[in-house]
Amino acid sequence: MSPITIIGTGLAGYTVARELRKLDKNCPLRLISSDDGHFYSKPMLSNAYAQKKTPETLVTIPVTKMAEQINADILAKTQVTQLDSQQHIIEVNGKHLEYSQLVLACGAEQIHIPLAGNAANKVLSVNDLVDYAHFRTALKGAKRVVIMGAGLIGCEFANDLQPAGFSVTLIDPAPYALGRLVPEVVGQTLQHALQALGVTLHFEKAVKSVEVAETGYRLILTDDSVLDTDVILSAIGLRPRIQLATDAGLSVERGIVVDRFLKTSTEDIYALGDCVQVEGLVLPFVMPLMNAARVLAKTLVGQLTPVIYPAMPIAVKTPACPIVVSPPAIGLEGEWQIEAEGKDIKALFYTPEKKLAGCVLTGTKIAEKATLIKELPPVLA
Repeated sequence: MSPITIIGTGLAGYTVARELRKLDKNCPLRLISSDDGHFYSKPMLSNAYAQKKTPETLVTIPVTKMAEQINADILAKTQVTQLDSQQHIIEVNGKHLEYSQLVLACGAEQIHIPLAGNAANKVLSVNDLVDYAHFRTALKGAKRVVIMGAGLIGCEFANDLQPAGFSVTLIDPAPYALGRLVPEVVGQTLQHALQALGVTLHFEKAVKSVEVAETGYRLILTDDSVLDTDVILSAIGLRPRIQLATDAGLSVERGIVVDRFLKTSTEDIYALGDCVQVEGLVLPFVMPLMNAARVLAKTLVGQLTPVIYPAMPIAVKTPACPIVVSPPAIGLEGEWQIEAEGKDIKALFYTPEKKLAGCVLTGTKIAEKATLIKELPPVLA
């Protein structure tokens, strides 16, 4: 019997494998990883420096141990170059491998904007452990760090690096921090907290060119202002990895399109995690992934189980201004009602029918999280 095959050994791939083993300890199982296949917590990458975690110590379970734990064949440093859904075959390193069921847990990739200048290729991004190792190498001997993007990851990196002794500058074309997740008063409160640490902020601007300077790099912004830095980190966002699915003829929109059972448009192929789109939703966060992994494991062993997304709060790892957010659905009509006392904010989003549909809590108001989450509607019922 051909093995169930999982492409990707991030949190999505490994969680499906672990959940599957709870239900079937012996079915043939294969995982394919484009990197070393070690298990680590990807969300920790944006606050690892303050915790004195190196790329090596971030690894919690080496790939050989993972293979033992989940009783699986793990092919590390292996690229899947082709998928033939009709024949149930994938091509890896020039070889053809058969699968019984296939799970795409390909994750997401960094969005890279085109930049002018002779050092545009020196802009770094951190999307996995290998990227983080390159970033940590670049930080050795550096003093100045520019971060492009004041979203979740950019703000977390800024809060991680500035207290460690780096001079951090955060740049974003939006008018305030976390613009896609929170109301303006919360974004501004986070900005003030970051500024109090020493972070320099540039909003409603972006980097347009990167040049080699006498020491480090010189950035020209869209308002023609000039910044010098030693390291440039791009944290402007992620997009689902869809190329393999697209080439194989699977239905793809913003992500790999799946139904409520996480099945793609093609028989025996499923997908989950940062690469998928479920009923129009693309949710690159941990909690949706964990919910999906548990139900997909059941479906793979014949217990068809639809995915349900409850209200899933996101914790923003910015100790200078702790934030928990459960954003309202994109495009939902309504308005924020905000109570603010310094860094302590409770922002509640109500629909025109006066139904609670989202919340943001900061500081001491985070203590109300458990109560409010119970009142929020499910993201996907």
